[in-house]
Parts: sequence; structure tokens; C-alpha cells
Amino acid sequence: MLETNSKKTAYQGNECFFDGNVQLPFILSDFWRWSASNLLDNTMRGMLAEYLVALATGANESTRQEWSAWDLTTSSGIKIEVKSAAYLQNWHQTKPSAIRFGIQPTHGWNAESGEYQSEIKRQANYYVFCLFTPLERNFANPLQLDQWDFYVLPSNVLDQHCKTQKTIGLSRLLALGAQKQSWTSLQHQFENKHNQ
Repeated sequence: MLETNSKKTAYQGNECFFDGNVQLPFILSDFWRWSASNLLDNTMRGMLAEYLVALATGANESTRQEWSAWDLTTSSGIKIEVKSAAYLQNWHQTKPSAIRFGIQPTHGWNAESGEYQSEIKRQANYYVFCLFTPLERNFANPLQLDQWDFYVLPSNVLDQHCKTQKTIGLSRLLALGAQKQSWTSLQHQFENKHNQ
């Protein structure tokens, strides 16, 4: 039986569906195409943002863990929380969305014990805020990395200035010292940082 634990073999997409011993005429990538190909959807855009940050930071060696207390861990042990936002949404809009990112402290989930931690805090060492920037739907393509802006802030800055605040706007991020950067420059952001 195929194991899907992040440290074990993951599905590749060419696996077949079966009904008993009968192989059916569709494969796993057909399901992925059906369920996950709308990249303007909030949920999928958020997962894509995590993937882009994972690629940039080298934290893509394991599969995504839905219930982890933070989103990514680099090879040097840095814990990263990824947040995404966009001006365009998957539904009809009369104007672009206001940009807000979630920064709420949480009870961390421990997958090994199956329990939440008692302390409420921001679980990661760093937050990476990913903004999908297009304002025109016919131009928007989430696979074009130059249509994304990335902003990085240490969690301790959020702890100091935002305490228990649940969301933060772009102007406030900039006021706290986050600087806009490209995906290429994000690749170098964590090279000299160590686990805190």
C-alpha cells in the first residue's frame, strides 16, 4: 500500500483508480485537475503561495501538511507561516479587494500527540506575506511569478507591535519594515537566518 506521510513516498499523479480488481479509465491527476486547477480560488491560491515559498526557501522536500502548527520548515529549522491575498477574487467584484492578511496567534496543533498546545502564540519564526497583484482578470496568471509580491516579517515584530491582532493590512506591514520583493529575491531571504 502506498504511504502518503510527508517523509515517505507521495503520490505522483499517474496512479489508477480501481473498483475491486477493475482498473478504471481515470487517474489521480484527473482528480487533481478537477479539484485544484482554479488557481484564483482563495484556497488554491493560498496553497500555491505556500508552494512558491517552499520552492524559494528549499522547504519543499516533503508534502504539504494540512494540520501543521506552521506551514513550512526550512532545512536549517526555520518555521515559516505563509499568508496570501489578492485584489482579484474568484467571484464577481465591483472593485478590487482590500488587502488583509491573517496574523492571529493560535493554539498549535501537535500531530504526534493529536492535541492542541495550551499556549496561544504565533507558531512560526517568520511570516511570508504573498500578494497576487493583478487588477485585471484577463491578465491574471498565478503561474507568472512576476505577478506576485512577497513581504517577510519576523514573528517577534508582529508580537511586539500587533500582539493579539487577527489581521494586518499592507500599509501596516510596510510600516513595520516589510519590504516588497520578488520571488527570486525571496530565494536568498533565509540563507543566512537560523532557527530561533
